[in-house]
Amino acid sequence: MMPDWLALTILILAGGTLAPLVLFALHRVYLFLSACRERPEVDRWILALPRVTVQLPVYNEAAVVIRLIDAAAVLSYPRDLLEIQVLDDSDDGTSARAAEQIRYWRDRGVRIDHLRRSRRDGYKAGALARGLEEATGDFLLVLDADFVAPENLVHDLLGPFMDHRVGMVQARWDHLNEPESQLTRCQARLLDAHFFFEQGGRWASGCFMNFNGTGGMWRREALLDAGGWSSDTLTEDLDISYRAQMAGWRFAFRPMIGVPAELPRTVRDLELQQKRWAEGGIQTARKLLPTLLRGPWPLAIKREASVHLLGHLAHPLTVLLGALIVPSAVARRSLGLEGWLGLDLLVFVSATVLCLTLLSAAGRRRGLRWSDLIPTSVVTLALGVGLSATVSTAVIRGALGGKPKPFHRTPKRGDGSVDYVSPRIPADMLTRLVFASWMAVCGIVAVQEGYWGSLPFVLLLGSGYVWLTLGDLAVPSPIVGATDVELQKSLANS
Repeated sequence: MMPDWLALTILILAGGTLAPLVLFALHRVYLFLSACRERPEVDRWILALPRVTVQLPVYNEAAVVIRLIDAAAVLSYPRDLLEIQVLDDSDDGTSARAAEQIRYWRDRGVRIDHLRRSRRDGYKAGALARGLEEATGDFLLVLDADFVAPENLVHDLLGPFMDHRVGMVQARWDHLNEPESQLTRCQARLLDAHFFFEQGGRWASGCFMNFNGTGGMWRREALLDAGGWSSDTLTEDLDISYRAQMAGWRFAFRPMIGVPAELPRTVRDLELQQKRWAEGGIQTARKLLPTLLRGPWPLAIKREASVHLLGHLAHPLTVLLGALIVPSAVARRSLGLEGWLGLDLLVFVSATVLCLTLLSAAGRRRGLRWSDLIPTSVVTLALGVGLSATVSTAVIRGALGGKPKPFHRTPKRGDGSVDYVSPRIPADMLTRLVFASWMAVCGIVAVQEGYWGSLPFVLLLGSGYVWLTLGDLAVPSPIVGATDVELQKSLANS
C-alpha cells in the first residue's frame, strides 16, 4: 500500500503519459487509412529532358564509395544532360579510392567531379551547399554513400515535376542486407511502415512530408527559394523540407520506386542513427513549428506537422510509461480501484494489435508471408521500445537546445574491406541496464502481487532493453587504424 497522495500523483503522471501516446497511435491509424487511398502517379516526362546533377555526399566511406560511384555512373540518362558530384569530406583512404574510380569513369565519357573541402564545415549540409554552388543541373538527385541507384532512377523521379509546383520527389528505401540478422529484418519492417504508411499517408492526404535525406530529387529553384541547406539542426533534410513547403512548394512521393540501401548492422550503429534523427527532429520542431503554427496553413496541415515534428517525444513517453506501469497498478489497488487493474492489459492489447497490423501490412506490401511477418513484427516491437531508453536522451538534448552536436554518420560495411565500428557509449550502456533492472523489479512485483495485466508491458520493455544491451556487448571494440577515429573520440566523450 502507499499513501493516497502518492497514489494519486502516480496515476496523474501515468494518465498524462498515456494520453499523448494514444494520440500518436491514433495519428498512425489516420496515416495508414490515408495511405490506402492511392493517388494517381505521373509515370513519364513528356517535355524536353532537363539537366540533372547527381550529388553523392561521402565522409570516410571507403567500403562503399566505389559501389556508389559505379551505380551513379551507369544511370540511364543522356550523358550530356547528367553530371555527377562526389562531395568528399573524407580524411581517410576514401578519397584515394574515389579519385581512382572517378578517373575510370571520366575516361569513359562520364561527367563526374570530385569536390573536396579542406574543412568539414556544416557536415553533410555544408557539402550539399557547396555542391549546389557548383552544380549545373536544374534538378538535383541526392544519394547517400550506402545507396545503390537503379539505372532508371532519374527518369522515374522526373515525372511528378511536370507539375511546376512540385519542388521535391521522394522514392522509398529498399534494403540490401535485410536477411543478414534479426536486427536488420526488424529495421526493414520499421522503414517499410514509415515509407508505405507514414510518407504515403502524408502524401495522400496533402499534408507536409519530408525529404528523407537521400533517394530523392530536388528542383533547384525550390532549394534556393527555401533558403538553401542549413546545418543548425542534425536533420538538414527535415529542416529544408518544411522550409520549402512553407514557401509554397509541393512534394511528391513515389512508393513504387525503390532505392536499395544498407541497414545498420549493429546495435551501436542503429542507436547512433536513431539518436541523430531524434535530436535533429526535435531541433527542427523548435526552429520551425512556432512559425508554422502562426502561419496561414490549414488546420489539417498544422496538426499533421505538429505530430510529425514532435513524434520523437514518443520515446521518453514510452520510457516513462514503462517506469510507471507497475507503480500505477499498485496505486489503483491502494485507492480501491481494483476494477481498473485490467486497464493495463486493454491498453497493451490495443497498442500491440495496432502496431502488429501496421508492421505486418508493410511487409505484405513487399509480398512477404504472414507466417514470417507476425514473429518478426513482434520482435520489431521489442526493438522499438528497447531503443526508447537511449534515444530519449537525444530527444532531451534536442528539446533543451544549445549548440548543435557534431553530425555523426552511420558506419557502413559495404564490401567489408574497411570495418568502421561505432564505439561503445558508456552512458547508453548504463541507461539500458538501469531500465532493464527496473523492468526486472517490476516483473517480480507484478508476479508476486498478481498484477497480471501489467506483466505483458514489463516483458516487452524488458526484453527490448536486454536485447539491445546484449547486442551492444557483442559488438567488438574499435580497432585502431580500421575505424573512423574522429567518430570514435567524439562519441566516446559525448
